[in-house]
Amino acid sequence: MQLFAHPFSSYCWKVQIALDADGTSYDYRNVDPAHPGVMDELKALWPLAKFPVLVDDGEVVAETTCIIEHLQAKHPGPNVWIPGGDEGRRVRFLDRFFDNYIQGNMQASVNHALRPEGQGDAYGAELGLKKLRVAYDWLEENLPDSKWAAGESFTLADCAAAPALFYADWIDEIGEQRPRLKAYRARLLAHPAVSKSVEGARPYRAYFPLGAPDRD
Repeated sequence: MQLFAHPFSSYCWKVQIALDADGTSYDYRNVDPAHPGVMDELKALWPLAKFPVLVDDGEVVAETTCIIEHLQAKHPGPNVWIPGGDEGRRVRFLDRFFDNYIQGNMQASVNHALRPEGQGDAYGAELGLKKLRVAYDWLEENLPDSKWAAGESFTLADCAAAPALFYADWIDEIGEQRPRLKAYRARLLAHPAVSKSVEGARPYRAYFPLGAPDRD
């Protein structure tokens, strides 16, 4: 099994966390330019060239949530990423919440910083920050008292939350005024599979266009 990914990519973390938490063996195909030819391999498999992409016995699986669903179905481990019933519906909702309202709103600031001078989108970045703060506040009010986002089990929702909150806090700090959310982020970063992704990304922090803070 191969995972085409980049160590600094938040969406790649989401899948890596699931693989590593389950102890699943895989070959990491790093698409960074320092590894010539890997991106060409990815394009041959998935012409859209978006990552991560999982290749499992010849089957090409794209999109993070779909990859984790595939892992649960074909390579079940100790974690149940998407439970059944009401808990599973909550997990799916939170997965979309973290991807769309934390990652998505955070990304507006990153995109603005990456664009050439004079071609940015300052309005979109500012709007994204406002929406990000609304999402922070919703989480502060709605995260449960349990250890993880949807209960006592580490699920797909937490795989999505970890990279989203890791990078979002770099752009706009969660702050002391949101103690529940801040504590949840800290628990995520202490999880061994999340910590592995954090450390794997550390050599690439210079890529962060807004400047990586001296923490985490």
